[in-house]
Amino acid sequence: MKLFLELTLYYVALIVALLILQQVFPNIHDYLPIGAADELIRSTQPDLLKGTAIGATEVRTTAESLGWLMAAILGALLTALPVSWVYMEIREEHQYDQALDTTIVMMPVVVTGIVVIVQHSLALAFSLAGIAGAVRFRNSLKSTGDALFILLSIGIGLSAGIGAVELAFAMSLGFNYCFLLLWLKNYGGRGDKRYLRGVHEETAAASAKPDKADKDDDG
Repeated sequence: MKLFLELTLYYVALIVALLILQQVFPNIHDYLPIGAADELIRSTQPDLLKGTAIGATEVRTTAESLGWLMAAILGALLTALPVSWVYMEIREEHQYDQALDTTIVMMPVVVTGIVVIVQHSLALAFSLAGIAGAVRFRNSLKSTGDALFILLSIGIGLSAGIGAVELAFAMSLGFNYCFLLLWLKNYGGRGDKRYLRGVHEETAAASAKPDKADKDDDG
């Protein structure tokens, strides 16, 4: 499949670019949002309310802080972009939602900034929850598959916000390949890709069957 090849080339290009940067700048991890995943995995912190420390140990000036934030936002965008490609591939023209596709790309950027803001403030975190509850999504998602894309976008933004772009990369890569494989194999399906249908489509299909049967009886 063409998209598999495009995804593979894209992810390989990102890995090569990061390796080149690491060779040119050996201490680049101290200035970029990379490496916090190690702390998450190895953490033995008993205080569950304590935030994960952003591992930018050498960032001390305003310019370096802005560089770190821009790198985090760029990392979120680069890892969310291929997710939008998968969404465009699996959706037929009458099912495609451009607003949702744009949300998949832009939500990680917003979440990245929010995570940096509320990193060590429980009060701000509760304030954010209240704002999010007031602003809710105005449109219902067409299927559970769409909800997965939104959740992944949030996860990518959270990862970038705490300085773990490598975690966002792994989530993006794993999700895209697994989702495409399940979709191509029609895992759990019986004749069509039902798990990607919307609720309204399922209801319409179910209601259409009795009508057809009634017409056959009348005939």
